[in-house]
Amino acid sequence: MTTGVLLMTYGAPESDADLPDYLARVRGGRAPDDALVVEMRRRYQVIGGSPLVRITEAQAGALQHALGPDFTVRAGMRYSAPSIADRAAELASSERLVGIVLSPQWSPKLMQGYADALQAATDRPASMVGAWHREPAFVASIAARLRAARERLGPVPVLLTAHSLPKRVFDGEPEYIAQLRETGDLVAAAAGLGAADWQWAYQSAGHTQEEWLRPDLKELFPDLARAGHHDVLIAPVQFLADHLEVLYDLDVAAAAEAHAAGLRYHRIEMPNCDPAFIAALAAVVRRELDA
Repeated sequence: MTTGVLLMTYGAPESDADLPDYLARVRGGRAPDDALVVEMRRRYQVIGGSPLVRITEAQAGALQHALGPDFTVRAGMRYSAPSIADRAAELASSERLVGIVLSPQWSPKLMQGYADALQAATDRPASMVGAWHREPAFVASIAARLRAARERLGPVPVLLTAHSLPKRVFDGEPEYIAQLRETGDLVAAAAGLGAADWQWAYQSAGHTQEEWLRPDLKELFPDLARAGHHDVLIAPVQFLADHLEVLYDLDVAAAAEAHAAGLRYHRIEMPNCDPAFIAALAAVVRRELDA
């Protein structure tokens, strides 16, 4: 029985000219104001454009190789090309269809759009993978990167991060935040970190008037410096590839804040196409089919 697997993430603008339309799609059809377009254009220019689509397609190719000839794996984007609909059409001849959002944690509010887009693109039921934040191979792959970084740098303090959310989202769906925090706890334990070695923090909060989840990682830098530390190591536990929130929000904006506080900034590498991470994705697919 042939199985189609669709990896899904939010995508990235195809070009500078596509940026306003991309932002409008992300915003549910609301056109961005000029200031937002200017600022996002600057950020993408600083990092040389987002590699997210390219990396996700490479992840799909690596997963195809790991799963073998009975599987066909594609990558589809929610807000840019290649679209979920187009890539689902390429899997139309598969006897089974499995969709995976490239986030280990599952939020019905934040991610139902992926499931809806996939179901709208096919005339038969698709199996949608839910939360896989406890997947042992995934936790081990992140923990291995964290251990390797600390072996290189020494016993530097660690900040485990996830994308911040408006507090109203947390109030309506605390289970999602619990999954994020559980991932952090599992990764820290697998990496051999003691309670004093790491802290939890959020990143990439939006510039809106409403309250966002805290602490923001940048708020923790001054205290680390006052405690006598000279370095800080950032380890995202939600992101699975290099993209804007990693390459700009962390490596540019947060790095500048760390330096201003007197700290040397370090970050673990993203999973991208690391074989250990691809093996974790394969385990998730096989578990879904077994279920």
